[in-house]
Amino acid sequence: MTTPRADSPAAHSARAHSFNAAAAQYAANRPSYPPALFEAIEELSGRPLAGSRVADIGAGTGIATARLRERGADVIAVEPGEGMAAQFRRGLPDVPMIRGNGNALPLADHRLDLLTYAQAWHWTDPARSVPEALRVLRPGGALALWWNTDALDVPWTAEAAARTERRFGLSVSAEKRDVNARVADPSGRLAFTRRTIRWSRRVPLDTHLANLASHSVFLTHGEERSAAFLAEEREHLLAVFPDGIVEETYDVILLLARTPATA
Repeated sequence: MTTPRADSPAAHSARAHSFNAAAAQYAANRPSYPPALFEAIEELSGRPLAGSRVADIGAGTGIATARLRERGADVIAVEPGEGMAAQFRRGLPDVPMIRGNGNALPLADHRLDLLTYAQAWHWTDPARSVPEALRVLRPGGALALWWNTDALDVPWTAEAAARTERRFGLSVSAEKRDVNARVADPSGRLAFTRRTIRWSRRVPLDTHLANLASHSVFLTHGEERSAAFLAEEREHLLAVFPDGIVEETYDVILLLARTPATA
């Protein structure tokens, strides 16, 4: 069987669906988001999250949904994948969740204060997801897109990213770091403001490797090939972190656009 090119539509589709088989691993090991991100969302959107009507699209296992709810938002989640949706319901059984995706939102017109995509906008087709966002947001509402990306000015992180790209032909963070207003909305209908927020977490090496393994580039290249790479990566990282505790440094890239105040 021929493996699709890493940048082909077939590969992109396979990667988008790959998370469902690894939903529990994703929930247990993926990083969350820092308070400063949500403070920036409140600042740029011009309203507090507390009491806001929010839909978190491509909610996955609910990592971002939970943070939005903790800040007082009235949240509904939308998730297309069966495995991710099942994991979401196990972790957040009292949060409303419906199946759907950003290209055809199962939501009413002009009812939401905020529409959020955490690690998810790059799985949509902006030609469809932008009009859908404008349809469901109220006048003066906001669309917020964000991604945790590896801080590539940290030497060990840059070296690890280069090893991944050499082996698999794709950088885990590059496609997210490269997202800008033009890429997010080629139509130019939305005027995005960009913020970058740095944060870090310290985790056991096993957690770091399990986080890495939950990315689509590993999930779609076969268990044997990924396991071999991760075993090599363990040795590289033990040389940097001999105590087995890895400090992961992230830049959260946030793009936020407000809709016109009048319809």
